Amino acid sequence: MDDALSRTSHDEWRIVDELFPSLRRLAGVMAPSDMDPDDLLQEALVKVLSHCALSDLDHPGAYLRRTMLNLAASHYRHMGRRRITLTRLAASAEQVPDASYPSDLAELYRLPPRERAVLYLAEVEGYHFDEIAEMLGCSQSAARKGASRGRRRLRLALTTGDTG
Repeated sequence: MDDALSRTSHDEWRIVDELFPSLRRLAGVMAPSDMDPDDLLQEALVKVLSHCALSDLDHPGAYLRRTMLNLAASHYRHMGRRRITLTRLAASAEQVPDASYPSDLAELYRLPPRERAVLYLAEVEGYHFDEIAEMLGCSQSAARKGASRGRRRLRLALTTGDTG
């Protein structure tokens, strides 16, 4: 990380300063419940800066958003595997795992990162699906489908207590 920071010029920091507020808000929505949003954003910045300069990219914000989504999805998959393992261990010990979360936003955090990101960008930030698709590196129909799935899962979770 020190190498990436030492190579970062003032122009790079200007780009980071400009993008930081919107990236931080998105990280807050996209980060898994057990991950600090600042850690997700920092990990994305380090990953991008270790490969190239932000000023070399045509759309550094879009690149960073996509990197955050990939990192969050990877963490989400890892936690899913961990959750399955812990559930199996608990079942073998005849213990019922506590599936409750301390937050009233638990259902939102159970959604996959892409669905959370699409819902946030559409409902909170007010982006159109063509813009969201460009930001997340997917098709417009995939962004619409992600929002639709996310809304359906939230509706199901809020009415039945199930997110599957």
